Amino acid sequence: MDELKDSEIYWSDRAHTFDDEPDHGLTDPDVRAAWAARLADWVPPGDVRVADLGCGTGSLTILLAEAGAQVVGVDLSPAMIEQAERKAHNADLAVAFHVGDASRVDLPDGSFDVVLSRHVLWTLTDPVAALSRWIRLLNPGGRLVLIEGHWFDPTAIANEERRTPWDGGVPAAELLGALEPMFDRIDHHPLSAEVALWGLQVTDERYAIVARDAVAGQSAASVR
Repeated sequence: MDELKDSEIYWSDRAHTFDDEPDHGLTDPDVRAAWAARLADWVPPGDVRVADLGCGTGSLTILLAEAGAQVVGVDLSPAMIEQAERKAHNADLAVAFHVGDASRVDLPDGSFDVVLSRHVLWTLTDPVAALSRWIRLLNPGGRLVLIEGHWFDPTAIANEERRTPWDGGVPAAELLGALEPMFDRIDHHPLSAEVALWGLQVTDERYAIVARDAVAGQSAASVR
């Protein structure tokens, strides 16, 4: 519980500058348009139900709502959620935001078409267990959309200093390996070269994974 509280404080302290990053605030029209286009590739169109877990200040949540999705945003930081709610209000959008632990989210099983998470897994103390819980939220035919990156090698951090198993990000190959027993179809989309998404050139590994068709025993209420 202390680790959870420490994490809440950490992200709340950064909420007021979080949107300074081009891919966080999406204030540049070109960056915003690039993310809207990519989300349209990964998330089915129309009135789909999406859980945006670790939503931060809600920039992607708002894009999804603008595209017609019914979106629920969850973040551990009350300060992040406050900003997300302000964005929804300013855009005149009905979005349900909740303060909560994305790794143990309190949402109904089997009730979402898409579970989306961007740059969250590296912050979790048990990311593989969180993935299993997220699958439980999907309805039959639902998909898991993970936008992740590998910024530096976590093995370079002394064990006593490492905060999480994937501190520093998770290589795509490692995340694909973790997901392979859970899904029948997994698509990997490299994103490092897509400058428009980040608003600048990046040299680290960034990617999205879209996983569909959860294997028997993984989806809905069967995962505990």
